[in-house]
Amino acid sequence: MSEIKGAIFDLDGTLIDSMYVWEKVDRDFLAQRGIPVTAEYTDAMRKMFFETAAQYTIETYHLKETVEEITKIWLDMARYEYEHHVRCKPFVHQYLDKLKSEKIRLGMATSSDPYLLEPVMKNNGLDKYFDQICYTSEVGRNKSNPDIYLYTARKLGIQPEKCVVFEDIPEGINGALKAGMKTVAVFDQASGNCIDIMRNNADMFIMGYDEILEVDIWKETD
Repeated sequence: MSEIKGAIFDLDGTLIDSMYVWEKVDRDFLAQRGIPVTAEYTDAMRKMFFETAAQYTIETYHLKETVEEITKIWLDMARYEYEHHVRCKPFVHQYLDKLKSEKIRLGMATSSDPYLLEPVMKNNGLDKYFDQICYTSEVGRNKSNPDIYLYTARKLGIQPEKCVVFEDIPEGINGALKAGMKTVAVFDQASGNCIDIMRNNADMFIMGYDEILEVDIWKETD
């Protein structure tokens, strides 16, 4: 049986409690323009890259701003939250310490923007843990696809089958499974309506990191 050598983590909703930020940005941005947020808009935005979301917003609400102007406004609004309010989920530091003590190489596979990631990583003391940080923008495909996970494993120098991926959304779990990796689904309130899908698809489902602090999930079994 081969041991797991690398752990790949999503950031938003998996390591940090940040999923509220984007709903707040959407709500505040549209409120400033006298536009109410609809469930349809929120659901559509979750599935888009940043620039695509900006274009969708312009077309949906007939806004005069350019894609570049809107993405800058959004990033500045989100960065304020990431700098001042976003914190790690409980037991994250203890669990990452455990992995480092076991010589597991750590990678991050994120759809976030470096402009947001850098302050939240530094403020929460996460920057010291990760051997590689990789972005979906580097591979040009979203997390429903295996590309970002394979890319991160390659940067870590570890074979895909010796990696485990921690994600909070079904799309991420499915992309990691397509990459031939083990998966741990991490509960987040923002994807709470997907619990059954996550339980059924992932190799393991956890409500929090305290559940696996004392558990050895690294050796494959028959």
